Amino acid sequence: MLTVEGLRSRYGRIEVLHGIDLHVDSGEIVTVVGANGAGKTTLLRCLSGVQPVTGGSITFRGELLVPVPAYKRLRRGLAQSPEGRQIFTNLSVEENLRLGAFLFNDERVEKDMDDAFQMFPILKEKRNLAAGGLSGGQQQMLAMARALMGRPSCLLLDEPSMGLAPIIVSQIFDVVKGLKALNVTVLLVEQNAFGALKIADRGYVMETGHITMNGAAEELIADPRIREAYLGI
Repeated sequence: MLTVEGLRSRYGRIEVLHGIDLHVDSGEIVTVVGANGAGKTTLLRCLSGVQPVTGGSITFRGELLVPVPAYKRLRRGLAQSPEGRQIFTNLSVEENLRLGAFLFNDERVEKDMDDAFQMFPILKEKRNLAAGGLSGGQQQMLAMARALMGRPSCLLLDEPSMGLAPIIVSQIFDVVKGLKALNVTVLLVEQNAFGALKIADRGYVMETGHITMNGAAEELIADPRIREAYLGI
């Protein structure tokens, strides 16, 4: 579904991605793990089109994405739930969700809304409240639900566990795992390496703009280097 080859990107004169290669097959959950500053968020920003690419290629469902502007990539089935949630705090929960469905004007929007509320029941309770009044965990749920309202075939998830209590992180990861049943492919970027690898099919380890390891998730969890560097074992 998604192939990245030799991807490079820079901020000014400083290159932060140094030739990234990865792929995501349809129906997979693939995670990219690494320390803060490794370049994980920049990678997702390149995929969604909000960060310029200076080299390499991105192919999504057989189509080269680099020349496609960000606002057109959702139409092709690629959506992002960004780092820091970036919800519209002055709008209600329901208004945030409807903005996620801005491409559509059909009866299915109401079903998509019901599906979002079934996935995150607390959002239904607070549907008429300002999104800025939600807790951090609830805002993360809203950001994910808003992205799913765009009916993506591939969801880019950037640090969904950041700053959340362990019980909320567990809920978020359970939802991510359940997206497989909805035929949504997921590329998950996470500092929480253990939690991400537990729900992923495959993983990539990123360090200072390079992919340094990759493989099946269970193999990475068992690798002594990963256990020492990222799992604290």
